[in-house]
Amino acid sequence: MIESWRWYGPYDTISLSEIAQTGAAGIVHALHEVPYGEVWTREAIAARKAEITAAGFRWDVVESLPVHEAIKRGDGDLPALFASYRQSMANLAAEGIRTICYNFMPLLDWTRTDLKAPVAGGGTCLRFDAARMAGFEVHMLGRKAAEQDYPEDVLRRAAAWHRAATEAERDALLHAIMSGLPGAFDRYDIAGLRTALTRYEGIDADALRANYRRFLEEVIPAAEDLGMALCVHPDDPPRDILGLPRIVSDADGIAWCLGAVDSPANGLTFCSGSLGANPENDVPAIARRFADRIRFAHLRNVAKEADGSFEEAAHLNGDTDMVALIDVLLTEEARRRAAGEAFAEIPMRPDHGHSLLHDLDRDSFPGYPLIGRLRGLAELRGVIRALIQVR
Repeated sequence: MIESWRWYGPYDTISLSEIAQTGAAGIVHALHEVPYGEVWTREAIAARKAEITAAGFRWDVVESLPVHEAIKRGDGDLPALFASYRQSMANLAAEGIRTICYNFMPLLDWTRTDLKAPVAGGGTCLRFDAARMAGFEVHMLGRKAAEQDYPEDVLRRAAAWHRAATEAERDALLHAIMSGLPGAFDRYDIAGLRTALTRYEGIDADALRANYRRFLEEVIPAAEDLGMALCVHPDDPPRDILGLPRIVSDADGIAWCLGAVDSPANGLTFCSGSLGANPENDVPAIARRFADRIRFAHLRNVAKEADGSFEEAAHLNGDTDMVALIDVLLTEEARRRAAGEAFAEIPMRPDHGHSLLHDLDRDSFPGYPLIGRLRGLAELRGVIRALIQVR
């Protein structure tokens, strides 16, 4: 597997020289400064690639080439947006970058209610608390029908939290949820979020699938011609959020996505943490079922609770059997090498991580601290080396 590291470029407080000390070989990156829907120019791609290469890395994976919200909603000037996406793909391919991670989650890329939840022994982690999320939806946002999405005990705790919460605590919850908005351009207050949600009125799971199929039909043929792989990222968390449908949350959802346009270029970003937050998901079994379409792996772990809450766990300590999962990925790599297939090696990165030690005093992106991810990479590297030794 190719050890990789997500880097946010000029927005990142972690430098490439620091990343070099982790031992990672590849960089996972995106041109975050480019507004959604605009073309990534070859010149901008080449300049960023030169910076990454000069630091001793490969730019292995784009994460993400984002899908404009209008494509997800199925409105606006869709031909122009599809053309821009294809041109960005072509410009990336011209610079030798052929793996693209993306998602099809409406409005929010990921959702957490706490960005600095304490963990045993010190440090902090990302957390999704069902009662706080219900408190936000029911009492702060006032979303109609939100109460139908939560059990009675969660709604009772949500009401109690909202009554006791200070204005600062409510602001912190809004900030945490808004941190899952993609890119660097859109952040909403309560009124703005209500307005954004109205644009999705009438879009249920079937409508979202129809819009997703159209996107795939527009871009996968171009990926085939360019020798690229587009890799969908599962929903995070794997459940409907804010009344918005999520359609890549389990094995059935993945099967639909990969079958909508059945092509090797229509691949999967296997995120063990996103899938692991669904108690119905057997994560290693899902990896085994779709192994031949996995082009990129996010390796992280979560600890789930009965009410739907979960938090980021240490990479080897959560509910997912990480050793079994890595064994599946190594087995698939061996199969590809024996068959002489392209994309034989799977880039992986330690996804998220606890904020530990000096991370606590550093303003890094939520879930992307230096020391916490270094710990995760070291643990994953040890599992990989051990499994290779016994083969």
